[in-house]
Amino acid sequence: MLIAILVLASLALAWANGANDNFKASATVYGAGAMNYAGARRLATLAQLAGSAASVVVAGSLLAAFGGKGLVPATVVGDPRFLAAVALGAAATVLLATRVGLPISTTHALVGGLAGAGLAIAPTGLAWRALGDGYFLPLLVSPLLAASAAGLLYPLARTVRQQLGITATTCVCLGSPPQPVSLTAEGGLVLRRTGLPLTVAEEEACRLVYDGRLFGIAMQSLVDRLHQASAFALGFARGLNDTPKVLALLVAANWSGVDPRVSLTVVAGAMAAGGWLRARRVAETLAHRITSLSHGQGLLANGIASTLVIGASLLGSPVSTTHVSTGAIFGIGAWSEATDWRMATGIVAAWVGTLPCAALLAGAAAWSLGA
Repeated sequence: MLIAILVLASLALAWANGANDNFKASATVYGAGAMNYAGARRLATLAQLAGSAASVVVAGSLLAAFGGKGLVPATVVGDPRFLAAVALGAAATVLLATRVGLPISTTHALVGGLAGAGLAIAPTGLAWRALGDGYFLPLLVSPLLAASAAGLLYPLARTVRQQLGITATTCVCLGSPPQPVSLTAEGGLVLRRTGLPLTVAEEEACRLVYDGRLFGIAMQSLVDRLHQASAFALGFARGLNDTPKVLALLVAANWSGVDPRVSLTVVAGAMAAGGWLRARRVAETLAHRITSLSHGQGLLANGIASTLVIGASLLGSPVSTTHVSTGAIFGIGAWSEATDWRMATGIVAAWVGTLPCAALLAGAAAWSLGA
């Protein structure tokens, strides 16, 4: 019975992880108007599946970390009650956040679940120093690094673009190529080519594009392709970093002796399904409710986030893709007057609440399972 609960709870966690996390890779592409929701969702799903498959090679350290080894007593590691409680607490927390459209960290929820279930089963056995050094520190530092890197690199990248003679202009996408427009003193729009006034029904019909060419290639086309490639890289990094964390719960229990590769396939599929079917609310929050991003800004944010997450995965460090990718958006948003800092504050508050919420729920689950 405990093994069955563990399997179902782990699959629920994988589903919740996909619903809350998958679209984060494509949020900037969708928000900048480079892809519609369906295309961005497809890109994020394929990238996550590729990263999940690659996690077989680099999963060792993360599997050990999120199975509880070194954090709780050896007698607790592998106990189905402990692992099921961790999965239940983390899954419930992530599902709740997804329901209200808040992008939280599955990693943070798992850490809270490990601590809460560990305290419930072995109150004096939790390794607090390991919890701080091995989990809290990377989770705290990684978004600060991402935000700082984005905040420092963005003005530098903008200066380089301007020095290369590449200018940003507003256009209305009436066809290919897009038609540049100018803003009048009265706040209206006129087509630059003809001078005719223009009425736009939806703000989304206007977008910022880059004029100019680099190495003989139209700059806007080049940025679009690089932006999409950076979104795929971030989705790959997310699959690489998150799949072993969920898989660790099943591997630690060695449920029915099933080959870990089969477990990985099931977990990756559940993550993809959750992202495909239930990502819309978190997608809108990240793409449109924090700040408006241009293609270049989105490309920079994704590049910073994917570099940090892939590096952390190779080192076995339990960073949060959510914290890193959103931190990069915050860093660029610091230069934009369009940033909704009230929404940003709400997201940070949700991050702070994730760990104690998951800990309480996991502790309650462990108690109900007979801890």
